[in-house]
Amino acid sequence: MAGSVADSDAVVKLDDGHLNNSLGSPVQADVYFPRLIVPFCGHIKGGMRPGKKVLVMGIVDLNPESFAISLTCGDSEDPPADVAIELKAVFTDRQLLRNSCISGERGEEQSAIPYFPFIPDQPFRVEILCEHPRFRVFVDGHQLFDFYHRVQTLSAIDTIKINGDLQITKLG
Repeated sequence: MAGSVADSDAVVKLDDGHLNNSLGSPVQADVYFPRLIVPFCGHIKGGMRPGKKVLVMGIVDLNPESFAISLTCGDSEDPPADVAIELKAVFTDRQLLRNSCISGERGEEQSAIPYFPFIPDQPFRVEILCEHPRFRVFVDGHQLFDFYHRVQTLSAIDTIKINGDLQITKLG
């Protein structure tokens, strides 16, 4: 997946031919790491496994309706790839909906959360931690909910898709 200048192994080649750590480069970071384009589809190297975490950092648009972050089993459109977890933030209802879609069948949607964590025109940090029986989802460092696995072969969950009313600033 794409990174940011905060990645310690990020290296850039300067015009004079010398290699330099990007943190020490005098060139502005956006030259080498532009914002990731939404809708976004990227590969999760090695797929998911217990202990692996997916990080999405971004900024909610000024007048958002919704956005979604999905972890899927590939990126096939026909037939559609299985969706292990889809997080959909709906601003009109202030809900964070969760569901899956296995073999074309949507599962039971979950919506209960203690509070709605997203604010228009503000940054956010979503972490999806894979554990043996479930995904644990954190927003801005606070655990928001658990989502128990409906796709049993975790390593098959190898794609992240992001769309909607947001800008992505970092994936990890």
